[in-house]
Amino acid sequence: MNTPICDFVKMYISQTNERLHMPGHKGCGLLGFEALDITEIAGADSLYEADGIIMESEQNASNLFGCDTFYSTEGSSHCIRAMLYLALTHSGGNKKVAAGRNAHKTFLSAAALLDLEVDWLIGNGENYLSLKLTAENLLDYFKNCTELPFALYLTSPDYLGNRLNIKEIAKICHKYGVLLLVDNAHGAYLKFLNSSEHPIDFGADLCCDSAHKTLPVLTGGAYLHIANSLDTYFKENAKSALSLFGSTSPSYLILQSLDMANKYLSDYKSRLNDYVLKIQKLKQQLENLGYMLIGNEPLKITIFAKSYGYNGTEIANYLIQNNLIPEFFDADFITLMLTPENGDKAIDKIFKALKALPKKAEIKVRFPKLTLPSQKIPIRKAAFSRCETVSINKALGRISAMPAVGCPPAVPIVMSGEEIDENIISCLEYYDIKECAVVLD
Repeated sequence: MNTPICDFVKMYISQTNERLHMPGHKGCGLLGFEALDITEIAGADSLYEADGIIMESEQNASNLFGCDTFYSTEGSSHCIRAMLYLALTHSGGNKKVAAGRNAHKTFLSAAALLDLEVDWLIGNGENYLSLKLTAENLLDYFKNCTELPFALYLTSPDYLGNRLNIKEIAKICHKYGVLLLVDNAHGAYLKFLNSSEHPIDFGADLCCDSAHKTLPVLTGGAYLHIANSLDTYFKENAKSALSLFGSTSPSYLILQSLDMANKYLSDYKSRLNDYVLKIQKLKQQLENLGYMLIGNEPLKITIFAKSYGYNGTEIANYLIQNNLIPEFFDADFITLMLTPENGDKAIDKIFKALKALPKKAEIKVRFPKLTLPSQKIPIRKAAFSRCETVSINKALGRISAMPAVGCPPAVPIVMSGEEIDENIISCLEYYDIKECAVVLD
């Protein structure tokens, strides 16, 4: 498969060019790769008005994923805003969206920007990071709706590696005429399993992938996917939606990375599936040692640490001392993200390190179960209100402003406009969050 963006840049830097254009480093600098960092010059095409090499590269990606695929250099966050905008403007005025409660904070900021009304769904989730929403749960929700939402927004896989039954959920959505939007940031590779398990192939209408999370792509590289079953409105307006929320200076280094990934993915399947089998074997070995694993994502290993006698932070620190850097950890869980780029040595190293850690008595303390607080004012009003930061012990009864939450996991416990009740206080304290932003009275 050709790489039109990469080929153009190689040709450009092989010639003698006096750069009288941006960037200011002029192809020279301290990092060594500045020559590859170009901008919208003649022949380089423009991301949001693509009609040349970028359009050709995006078509290559579309052929690989089997749907209309568009590039983002600003991660899935950019794509989330764009797909919500597309679904909203297509709805004809309906501003209600249903969403899994474990949504990334970008969904909340998009809801504020677009002035959305959100029906939060919690399903049978045991903690705030996971949503065990079934087709039956969704059917009950739709049957009891006084007004159907214009879309259902779900995160699958979530940060702990749990995946929802998108195929069955999609059937329910389409029966009721509701668009299904999936944040598949952690699952770009799912398309390339022996049998695709990508949300688009399971019936999702719009989907985003963070290519950089699981594919050999520079940080920020992402995809917006549009199902072939949707009317032409979505494809025709995808670039406008992305440009509404994106920088006018997208990174050509990231674009080159996405472009080269097309060539990599054209013969990726066997390499991926061979490595998935090795991870499956590692998971079985860890369970045989007494570790409790959760989640069903092939490239992710999530350990429920307390069942082995430790909290997640303790095991994380132990692994870091052994030069194994986890993706995420908290009091309960530790998550490791692997790809074929890790190779066999990483698998062996993980097993040896965890085997050497002695099992202790199970820690019985569990995370508090999150219940939905009361929405006191609209999300947009809360997010755009004057606010102050207060300690948790002074937050009871106050209204949450725009939550500041780190990434990972970037999932707010309390959303904008909600009243901070005793359950929320318990959850914040459990996760060692000491302050929160509240609306000024």
